[in-house]
Amino acid sequence: MKRCVIAVLLCSVAVFAAGADKSPSSTAAVDAILPQIEALYIDLHLHPELSFHEQRTAAALAEGLRKLGFDVTTGVGKLGVVGVLKNGAGPTVMLRTELDALPVKEQTGLAYASQVTTYNESGVEVPVMHACGHDVHMSAWMGTATLLSQARDQWRGTLVLIGQPAEETVGGAAAMLKDGLFTRFPKPDYVIAFHDDSDLPAGTVGFIPGYSHANVDSVDIIIYGKGGHGAMPQTTIDPVVIAARTVLSLQTIVSRELDPRDPAVITVGSIHGGTKHNIIPDQVHLQLTVRSYQPETRKHLLASIERIAKAESEAGGAPKPPLVEYSDASDSVYNDPKLTERVVATLRRRLGDDKVVQMPPKMVAEDFSEYGKAGVPAMMFFVGAVNPAKYQAAKASGERLPSLHSSLFAPDVKPTLETAMEAETAVMLDLLGKP
Repeated sequence: MKRCVIAVLLCSVAVFAAGADKSPSSTAAVDAILPQIEALYIDLHLHPELSFHEQRTAAALAEGLRKLGFDVTTGVGKLGVVGVLKNGAGPTVMLRTELDALPVKEQTGLAYASQVTTYNESGVEVPVMHACGHDVHMSAWMGTATLLSQARDQWRGTLVLIGQPAEETVGGAAAMLKDGLFTRFPKPDYVIAFHDDSDLPAGTVGFIPGYSHANVDSVDIIIYGKGGHGAMPQTTIDPVVIAARTVLSLQTIVSRELDPRDPAVITVGSIHGGTKHNIIPDQVHLQLTVRSYQPETRKHLLASIERIAKAESEAGGAPKPPLVEYSDASDSVYNDPKLTERVVATLRRRLGDDKVVQMPPKMVAEDFSEYGKAGVPAMMFFVGAVNPAKYQAAKASGERLPSLHSSLFAPDVKPTLETAMEAETAVMLDLLGKP
């Protein structure tokens, strides 16, 4: 199916290129390839793969780019795909998509719902689903690549398309950069990406100036005590009580130590200790997720967590200080202000002012941050994925529609892909040089 989809897609674009309207970002251009892009979307949705296991997905994207004339390299950062299309002197612009899916059992009831199961890194069998819309991203990315490759008379420069593995585990971008993404290949002047959004109706796009996604840190705290009989607490040092005080004290960091205008989150998502009603355990394990935007705020949060954990253990007479460990760190995404202004102006010209809206920052993680950290102006925009009628009905009733990462998330495919391709292609044309 994969080879058939790509072959038909190219034939369709060739037919379009002979027509009167030659703008690659036009509705006519997008509609000409839409059936084939939808077929590619369904194929990708049916075959999701977990982070750093995206072999089939990477191979499909690499083959598609090769057929479009890109110089393709695979295995960058383990499973990343890099396609380079040089078209004379001009800017170098990079467009990124993600490859991976999530360990979620699909419950959408769609005819093409994923039935895939596999084994995770721990050897546990898990279902797999594109619950975050990366299949939308990849399909639109391939459509944009097709439209631009067939309209080389309308731009100049170097187009670099990357298929990045392991966004969901925030490791893929760093892996590709470590493997020479900005040294082995043309270093971009700009990096662009989009993400579908479950809070916007299909046909609209959103943008967030400055910080758009949060710093994320996972924190593990082990609080030590002295176990014993629950009926004789005087013979013990109860780590459950110390843990309870710690959890409550941690909530004062955001509410009492930070400026209320500086967003931050400390959530204790897991607490484990003990085995039975009448046994006081020797230790309790807390697991936290910590979110922030500013680097200084992040530093303050982590230092305060450790300070409070140690102080509560000392106050409770713990036999030794708690163990505090940090993992799964991801940096905040910062949308370059000048690039954002330029992209938003392009989107408004292409789609209309009423279809381009400013959104509030998000507290979720996104390793797109790595490209900006590497010194390149970067910007991510958002494409609405909710059926407009359902969106309006939910807005009127107060109903919460399925979000990204939900087993029920299903984008309104046709208008979402249409808008994504129109937006991406228009933005790339603006950033690339003109003939």
